[in-house]
Amino acid sequence: MSSSPSHIHDFTVAQLASKLRSKALSALEVTQHFLARSHAAEQLGAYLAFNDEFTLSQARAADARIAAGDVSPLTGVPIAHKDIFVTKDFPSTAGSKMLAGYYSSFDSTVGNKLAASGMISLGKLNCDEFAMGSSNENSAFKPVRNPWDHQRIPGGSSGGSAAAVAARLTPAATGTDTGGSIRQPAAFCGITGIKPTYGRASRYGMVAFASSLDQAGPMARTAEDCALLLSAMCGPDLDSDSTSLDMPAEDYTRSLNDSLDSLRIGIPKEFFGEGLSADVRAAVDAALQEYEKLGAKLVPISLPRTELSIPVYYIIAPAEASSNLSRFDGVKFGHRAQNYTDLNDMYKKTRAEGFGEEVKRRIMIGTYVLSHGYYDAYYLQAQKIRRMIADDFQQAFKDCDVIAGPVAPTVAWKLGEKADDPVANYLADIFTLPASLAGLPGMSVPAGFGAHGMPVGLQLIGNYFGEAKLLNMAHRLQQATDWHLQKPATLQEGV
Repeated sequence: MSSSPSHIHDFTVAQLASKLRSKALSALEVTQHFLARSHAAEQLGAYLAFNDEFTLSQARAADARIAAGDVSPLTGVPIAHKDIFVTKDFPSTAGSKMLAGYYSSFDSTVGNKLAASGMISLGKLNCDEFAMGSSNENSAFKPVRNPWDHQRIPGGSSGGSAAAVAARLTPAATGTDTGGSIRQPAAFCGITGIKPTYGRASRYGMVAFASSLDQAGPMARTAEDCALLLSAMCGPDLDSDSTSLDMPAEDYTRSLNDSLDSLRIGIPKEFFGEGLSADVRAAVDAALQEYEKLGAKLVPISLPRTELSIPVYYIIAPAEASSNLSRFDGVKFGHRAQNYTDLNDMYKKTRAEGFGEEVKRRIMIGTYVLSHGYYDAYYLQAQKIRRMIADDFQQAFKDCDVIAGPVAPTVAWKLGEKADDPVANYLADIFTLPASLAGLPGMSVPAGFGAHGMPVGLQLIGNYFGEAKLLNMAHRLQQATDWHLQKPATLQEGV
């Protein structure tokens, strides 16, 4: 495929920023183009809300900034936000009936930082309800379809974000990753996404799922774009987020062309066992061979508690969710049941009506493992094993600089295929959960295609604060290959 863009939507974030700075394109022209494409692609289910008047006013303000010479690396570039980030000018639903029609009184810190850099908000993107899911079928409003095959899932929970970027409905999107919710949909939709070290990006204004795991990150088509976005998103927010790291924002583009000579890439044997499908393994192996050509060395390592990450995650995350979601009771905001006899009855009916099946399942699991008599047996044990999983990574990093492997065991499955089997959905997170439990940075990079012509993602995991190294690795791979340039045949080029 030719890499020379033929339409505005074919430009990357970096290319658009350059054209906006040189005034070859105006922010208004670019924004109108993406809004038209997004409105025309309703069948994809990627968007939940628009506010064209507000979006176009931001575009005009960006053009005024550019005319005045007040330009940042992202001024005038459109972005769309996962509907986990609260917004004043768009409804904030978290993909749930519980928050249908809710407008926040403030914007999230991540949203504010991107707006301050001059980016334009196209709208709010669909996601699994309260970010709970691996397929985006748990949205209370509609499922998202994979642009590569509309009968397949886009991954979750940031499925709307991944689908919108892959379908060229937005050059970039925000996502959140609790157990793989940026990396897995990025892999399934053939785009690039990164989850930074826990605490790098503020959680203020993110509707909470599991507070010790949730982390915001960017999703775009290239590593260069993700580096630009992550530079704008990160930074301390100590007044609003107690888990925010007191570390200054970095320029993640600074080392994008560093040499990979003698870089040691750890290959965990646990990521290449029986559960990995042959097509995904072949694509990942081909990507790893490209790294060897670039001078890197592959080193065998072990992450012995990989399998335990699933039970550990599905104890800790629901426990935190049961606590975080207790605030949705129908009193101050959100859905409220109509017919009830007393306050207790209102709580019960409101939560029964407002929450979907998967959210109810996790609240019940979480309440159970935190209950008297079970806390020590489940939750406390899970936290101990979580520490051991983090220690396994530190042991591995003595022998390697970065860890690589698949993002998911298979390519994206068909809509409805695992709908009746929640455990099958949970097992699909086997390779992304360990890094989340350890709070490490991880990313997905396009690595070719597997069965049914569906995209495969290569997962890169770094040590704490190793985002720049990961982004450089991804960028160097994208300079050597064209997997990230491929686009779905289903795209409506004329829109």
